[in-house]
Amino acid sequence: MTAFLLWLLLFVFCWPLALLALVLYPLIWLILLPFRLLGFAVEGVFSFLHALLMLPARALRGPKG
Repeated sequence: MTAFLLWLLLFVFCWPLALLALVLYPLIWLILLPFRLLGFAVEGVFSFLHALLMLPARALRGPKG
């Protein structure tokens, strides 16, 4: 809600900048989308490597209880 109110305030005081932000936001989001997908993939690889390296320790620890 505050973001919307700040956008309205920007629109009142500087409408060309507000319209430019309104137009450029989807374009910037599309440009940054591959980097977000790459981040998810790298996080998944690191999680897999962590689980793989910790597997012997988990196996030697035995059952929980």
